[in-house]
Amino acid sequence: MSEAVSEEGTRRAVMRAVGSGRGTWAMQSLFEHLVEAHETADDLGVAMVTQPPGVATPLHRHTKEAEAFFMLAGVMDYRAGDEMFHLEPGCFMYLPPALPHAFRIRGDDPARFLALTVPGGLLNLYDEVGLPATELRLPGADAVSPEVEIPKWVEVGPRYGLEVVGPPIPE
Repeated sequence: MSEAVSEEGTRRAVMRAVGSGRGTWAMQSLFEHLVEAHETADDLGVAMVTQPPGVATPLHRHTKEAEAFFMLAGVMDYRAGDEMFHLEPGCFMYLPPALPHAFRIRGDDPARFLALTVPGGLLNLYDEVGLPATELRLPGADAVSPEVEIPKWVEVGPRYGLEVVGPPIPE
């Protein structure tokens, strides 16, 4: 892992080889950390996210961060404000801070996308509610159940500016 700040205090590049990012299991999903907030002086956080079909978030907003996604595989429906979008490979989505949004993974295959946050600290939330991934794969029986994980989101989310404002997108 490359450090973004040298011993002399100067900024440095961060490079991750394929499959070398630290993994977190949360939301029955894999978050492979490609660049972490502490490596960018909190400027940026980036994760390669893999989520199984059916995963959905409640309608929520982030008061501190903008988010962006680039779809690599799979499909998802995305609500941003009052608009609905269908994302498939090659689609890009940008969400400014405080815009209510929710998504649901559709189809029979997992979705895989690049997730970016500015500033970068939001990805630490997944570490607090999830588990360190023992492998860079979707969790199975070793995942935290939603019954255990959801109360953690309710407790920890507000510290990160996460506000739930409505229900998930229907199945």
